[in-house]
Amino acid sequence: MKLSWIVVIFAALIAMAWAGLLVKPEGFEQRFVSDKNTKTIPVPTGLPFPVERFFHAYFGETMPETKTVVFTGRGKIRPFGIWLPARFVFVHKAGQGYRHYIEATWFGLPFLKVNEGIVDGASFFESPMGNTKNDPNTNQGANLALWAEAGWFPSILATDARLRWQAVDNLTALLFVPYGDITENFVVRFNPESGLIDTMEAMRFRESGEGKPKILWITRNEAFEGKRKETILASGSATWLDQGKPWAYFNLETAAYNVDIEAYIRARGE
Repeated sequence: MKLSWIVVIFAALIAMAWAGLLVKPEGFEQRFVSDKNTKTIPVPTGLPFPVERFFHAYFGETMPETKTVVFTGRGKIRPFGIWLPARFVFVHKAGQGYRHYIEATWFGLPFLKVNEGIVDGASFFESPMGNTKNDPNTNQGANLALWAEAGWFPSILATDARLRWQAVDNLTALLFVPYGDITENFVVRFNPESGLIDTMEAMRFRESGEGKPKILWITRNEAFEGKRKETILASGSATWLDQGKPWAYFNLETAAYNVDIEAYIRARGE
């Protein structure tokens, strides 16, 4: 009888723990308001066919000059093999640096907090799982994330003179991005119907420290999740090829463009 009660209590604890992971957190409040005087410029010509088609499909004939952006949203992450609900703030200085603040939650309450990003060329990662700062592998990975996430405000991918596009075929192009004194590249695949970006793929370090291999890292534009599609600006996932399935989904719910983020990008937390 005593053993039966132990089993019942244990099962109840597991059920409660699982129930807590089904509760979506409230999103962070957007602290900023977009600059209403943002300059617009013509979509450039002379780009490879799938790239030019993408910009016209995304923007039309003109596009905004985006210098900074602050996103808030919600999604889920899988750092330990179990999906955890999450909310986040992503801060970008276009083409220069970014900061992520992510909270995994249980019953809507934060229990795991992550600060990560790259500012002034030096990456940082701060979490209960460990901390790294200005590690060469992490720097390389953060630089790739900087450009992959630019797909959410893609005018920078057409206006930054340091970037170079090269066509592969009508649905694929290479994007060469700066990294210190060298360049690295993404394979960018475009949707045959919409012309928008489906995936961006690059060889990225997953772990800090010497002797670690690069692994193919894939970001994908996803169909919107959930019922509140009207509140979602964009949805994306990130996958390591050797894991075979995404480790994170992010739904962007608010955005503020061309705001002063000089102090905010160097801060920590929400």
